[in-house]
Amino acid sequence: MKRTAIISAILAIMACFPSYAENGSFGTEDTAQSDTLKVKKKKSRKPVVYNEHGDIIKTGLSYGPLPVVAFDNDKGFQFGALLNIFNFGDGKTYPVPKSQWYIEASAYVKQGRIGTQKYVVSYDNKHVTPDYNLRLCAAGSAFIDTALEFFGFNGYQSFYDPSIPTGFYRHGRLTANMKVDLIGEIAKNFYWEAGYHFNYFNTGQYKDFYKTAEGEPEPEALYDLYQKWGIIPESQTGDQFSSALRIGLVYDSRDFEASPSRGFWVDAHLIAAPKFLGSSNPYSKVNVTFRHYVPIFRDKFVFAYRLDYQGFLNKNAPWYMLPYFTVVGSLYDRDGIGGYRTVRGIMYNRVQGPHTGFFNAEVRWRFIDFHLWRQNVGLALSGFCDGAGVFKGMDMTNRTGYAPELYAKYVPGTKENIHLAAGAGFRIIINRNFIVALEYAQAFNRQDNKKGAFYLNTGFLF
Repeated sequence: MKRTAIISAILAIMACFPSYAENGSFGTEDTAQSDTLKVKKKKSRKPVVYNEHGDIIKTGLSYGPLPVVAFDNDKGFQFGALLNIFNFGDGKTYPVPKSQWYIEASAYVKQGRIGTQKYVVSYDNKHVTPDYNLRLCAAGSAFIDTALEFFGFNGYQSFYDPSIPTGFYRHGRLTANMKVDLIGEIAKNFYWEAGYHFNYFNTGQYKDFYKTAEGEPEPEALYDLYQKWGIIPESQTGDQFSSALRIGLVYDSRDFEASPSRGFWVDAHLIAAPKFLGSSNPYSKVNVTFRHYVPIFRDKFVFAYRLDYQGFLNKNAPWYMLPYFTVVGSLYDRDGIGGYRTVRGIMYNRVQGPHTGFFNAEVRWRFIDFHLWRQNVGLALSGFCDGAGVFKGMDMTNRTGYAPELYAKYVPGTKENIHLAAGAGFRIIINRNFIVALEYAQAFNRQDNKKGAFYLNTGFLF
């Protein structure tokens, strides 16, 4: 009943939310200009202008305030507020806005306490130049994590014991992030990209997982043990900075950005964070993403899959950068393999290493479309299988000889293998852009998650 109430509330709010769909590829092809305009008289004083698809053509600024209501199996219940601001100008480019802002402030509550605070601001301008061949994207974010998951490095080479309190696998982290990207057109569906990314980290211990008597020493978490074994160097704790430049190429032939039914997205880029730019620990890495959307029955039944690889080129990659997968565009960078945005069903941050990759494969069936409160609504089902792995791991040697019995337990030297999970989902799709997602996934191995994972969020995974 609670889930039904949440969805009903979201639908009610969406009745006044501006209709918006990314009709076109990653570039800025002005497909909306070819639409035949029709003017229909309504009871209101102003005439409403429709295109040939029956969508109301928006002009000027449109504001979309919404509450944030979501649930993540790893982080808990999310609440807060967001604001979308769309600039449609004179309406000639509708449904693609000339520019847009996204602002969010939210928090996650789990086990009766706030574990993560999230603050995000992003800007996307597809029409920086008159010929629409240059796109500017920028994003800033701050996260306050008082109980961030930490399961060690190299996947199965780090032992997960589900019988002990979860606080053993937690630590604290504060991050502030900023990025500015430029995307320019080379040819149809083919683009260059360049950007600057800045990250600030402050990592620390998490001590609140056991109730200890006064005067007793605080217990050690896995993060503490990794420091004492020398796996996490002391020079990479506390305040850390990453100041990096990125260059790359993108091929994008998707028909819609928000809910594609056909086409490719291929992105390959190189990131360099040298010392002279202000990085605490210099590094360089490559990231390659391949997405493919295959229509099996028109746009109603689609098979989609994603392959993602990230590899650090230097020998001693800073451990705090391992989870960060850089994304192109106005979205802030994702961190942590596992959870809703990367590998569903696998615990957040379960798979970390200098050379990692993951995949998602799913079928999507939009089985019904209808109109509700002057909005275009579709309902869809999906089935999926996700996986991840560490291809080349960190040096896990106990450099200090501290607590050899604990080291033998939590770094047993088990061979790494693919981490797998599967599940199903249900989505409510409004105006091809706003998507309410409910998904459930189950890991194949208890080392990845001892129970199933439920997610209530927005959008498609990719």
